[in-house]
Amino acid sequence: MKRLAENTKKWYGSRKRPGRRLKKDDITIVDTDVTKKAVVATALGNAMEWFDFGIYSYLAVIIGKVFFSGITGSLQLVYSFATFAVAFLVRPIGGMFFGMLGDKFGRKRILAVTLVLMSLATLSMGLIPGYAKIGNLAPFLLLVARLVQGFSTGGEYSGAMTYIAESSPDKKRGFLSSGLEVGTLSGYILGSGVVTILSFWLGEDKMLDWGWRLPFFIAAPMGLIGLYLRNHLEETPVFEAMKEGKHKENEKGLFRKVFLFHWPQLLKGIVLVLFFNVVDYMLLSYMPSYLSVVLGYGQSKGLLFILIVMFIMIPIVLIMGYYSDRIGSKRIIMGGLVGLIFLSIPAFKLIGSGTNLTVFFGLMILAVLLATFESTMPSMLPSLFFTEVRYVALAIAFNISVSLFGGTTPLVMAWLIKTTNNQMVPAYYIMAACLIGVLTMFFVKDTTGKALRGSAPAVEEKHEIAKILEDPHEALWWKEEKGNIEEKASELENPKN
Repeated sequence: MKRLAENTKKWYGSRKRPGRRLKKDDITIVDTDVTKKAVVATALGNAMEWFDFGIYSYLAVIIGKVFFSGITGSLQLVYSFATFAVAFLVRPIGGMFFGMLGDKFGRKRILAVTLVLMSLATLSMGLIPGYAKIGNLAPFLLLVARLVQGFSTGGEYSGAMTYIAESSPDKKRGFLSSGLEVGTLSGYILGSGVVTILSFWLGEDKMLDWGWRLPFFIAAPMGLIGLYLRNHLEETPVFEAMKEGKHKENEKGLFRKVFLFHWPQLLKGIVLVLFFNVVDYMLLSYMPSYLSVVLGYGQSKGLLFILIVMFIMIPIVLIMGYYSDRIGSKRIIMGGLVGLIFLSIPAFKLIGSGTNLTVFFGLMILAVLLATFESTMPSMLPSLFFTEVRYVALAIAFNISVSLFGGTTPLVMAWLIKTTNNQMVPAYYIMAACLIGVLTMFFVKDTTGKALRGSAPAVEEKHEIAKILEDPHEALWWKEEKGNIEEKASELENPKN
């Protein structure tokens, strides 16, 4: 593939200094077979990482009993989810740290490093003695392991999104990027499946005694598999151009650019991640505990429900990713937001009804609507930012939002339900997040099928080039926006007297 960053540098220009016109050689022809292999490798690595991260939430009730046995009742679950939420506090730091390293040493390498860190932290959690043996040292060591997990995850997902988005043809970016969420769901499924099987096989007593440790021990061999896959990835064209010195940016200048000139997109990204992750963590992380602790369905039953739901979500995500390239990601997201505003209360009423069929139907309503975000966000979020700031800006927006709103969702729900004694609080929380999302989406430009900001068009077939050259202004749709940014930067550096 041609070097997108190198090419687009020549087009930026400004109102006073227009860049050169788009030429045939500027357009990238993407080998989709190579891209598909990259998607598979990235998604599988992502699955390994989210297996590690997910098993904590599926074992939250047991972890509360093992590490917070000095506390009684439902507060154990609150403390367990508090430790879960703490990991998200360091995610923005991890995102910025690994974002800078990714620009310096290569995205492939950093994706491998984050996977190794996650695996080691997860393995260590399975080795920590419980509160009954070492007292307060147990929750402290658990907290340290969770902080390492959070730090590594900060560079994981944003890097994976950037990698796939920059390696895909424009007209298939939605479908190919949705493969990343298939990896996330697969990791959750594997985590949930392992915990569910062990719970049925060992029973509650043995799971509480030692069985809960087994899923954490699996992290080591899975981490090695993921590491192998990621080491066989190729670098993106953008990084190759930067490595050759065509597009250098020091860390200070990069952060300055993000916060001074790209803050509108940064805010939009934060809101997009807000409603996406509130629904995601509500259904995939908190729901097993909600079903067992709040509704009293039993831990194994709750896990089995979520496991089945996630299996069904995989083809739905891929189908929606496919159609997002045809009807636009924005339309699908808006459909999901409106659906959740009107259907969250009915869904939670069905979940709380007590019968297996209605519980499953209520969960599927939430799952299908969540799939509208799962299928579109991996392509939409990277498209918010220009090539020169994409990795770091996306890492900042994603991790700040996840830290404040996504990862805290299980903790906030556990606390609010205990405080209000109202089982419908999760529905109201989702509705509020989605209402904010609807208002924000009116200001988000749908770039489905278009080149990424700051990048040349990327096509799958040579015959597409002629059509693009017929309207070069549309092909480089972002030039005016870039010109405005360059103009503001120039005025700041050379203020008028």
